[in-house]
Amino acid sequence: MSVKPDHDTKPTAEESAETGATRRPGQLELLKDEARDYLGRLKGGDMGSLPAILGLIVLFIVFSSLHDRFLTTYNMANLVVQAGSICVLAMGLVFVLLLGEIDLSAGVAGGASATIVALLMIDHGWVWWAAALAGLAAGAVIGLTIGALVALLGIPSFVVTLAFFLALQAVPLKLIGAGGSLRWNDEVLRGLSIKNVPVTAGWIAAGAIVLGFAALSLWRYRSRSSKGLTHRPLALVVVQIVILGVVVLGLTALLSANRAPNPLIFNISGIPWVAPVVIALLLFWTFVLTRTRFGRHLYAVGGNAEAARRAGINVRRIKISAFMICSGMAAISGILAASYTGKVSPGSGGGNELLYAVGAAVIGGTSLFGGRGRAIDAVIGGLVIATIPNGLGLLGQASYINFIVTGGVLLLAASVDAVSRRRRSAAGV
Repeated sequence: MSVKPDHDTKPTAEESAETGATRRPGQLELLKDEARDYLGRLKGGDMGSLPAILGLIVLFIVFSSLHDRFLTTYNMANLVVQAGSICVLAMGLVFVLLLGEIDLSAGVAGGASATIVALLMIDHGWVWWAAALAGLAAGAVIGLTIGALVALLGIPSFVVTLAFFLALQAVPLKLIGAGGSLRWNDEVLRGLSIKNVPVTAGWIAAGAIVLGFAALSLWRYRSRSSKGLTHRPLALVVVQIVILGVVVLGLTALLSANRAPNPLIFNISGIPWVAPVVIALLLFWTFVLTRTRFGRHLYAVGGNAEAARRAGINVRRIKISAFMICSGMAAISGILAASYTGKVSPGSGGGNELLYAVGAAVIGGTSLFGGRGRAIDAVIGGLVIATIPNGLGLLGQASYINFIVTGGVLLLAASVDAVSRRRRSAAGV
């Protein structure tokens, strides 16, 4: 015999609200959970760009303590310009490294493309934008050829790109001649390194970046939370917005100040034009890697090519596309490098550009084993690579010291990558 309760056992609205409130953790608890998850990822080997960021902070502290001109606005602007071509080339290499491949020809591909741009402007009178597009097309064709040989014929990328590294050096040598050079004197393309964005335009762009990031982050938080999907705590989203705002607006304020050696006579202020180019490429490729099907397929192929193929992904097309992007970005890097030096010569792109770019990608957190990497890794690593010769140059150190320190930093980054990969394997990630 059942006993019927003398009242309705369904909780009241007030009781439901109280129960729901106890089940919903507060922002502080959510932040603690997020911090524990992040520490767990670090222990599991997923360190991302943290070592590069810490290394960059250490370099800034060391060089600023040893030389009082390191943190001046003039030197910071020079550092941005010096890092531009390295960051762009490293961003292109990220796509190839994500597949566990390598492109040894990226540096000389940029030099060959820049030579074509210079010849079209000087000998044929092309306008700068048409010549630049032709240079980008040349880079894309180089990448298409390399990608086809790797993906369709199965030749190891090391062998193919080594052959192109040797062959592409003949392009500027043939077109320019031994010992010659071409002046890079176009007002727009040369101005990428020697001219600055107007101060007002720089502040408007900085504000747009911060507001755009804030709107996108808050919209994403609201969208995911309304659908009951996993999302970051609101407090963490706000912290990220504040950090980005401080960095972007702080750098804008720093570079907007008059940094001329004699400010009473000259006025040199504003963000160097190379910075908006790098930022635009960073935003575009970050969107491609994180918000498109191509980006998801690229990570899948880099993680396990055979599993990706069985899932219906066209592995060959992904590989060809990655090499085309790499060589296309190499062409942009070659243009920026020529803008910085003011000329194109037979040796353009054949020095340490490639080694610095690979080092930048790896130092920034991109894995040499494929499957892990971001466009931002290239930018952070490029800043690290550019900071070393910049700071050592101010200290008057010999060139060999620069090579030793840069090689040591790259070896340390590769060791961190190998250890992180071993930890991820042990954790089953």
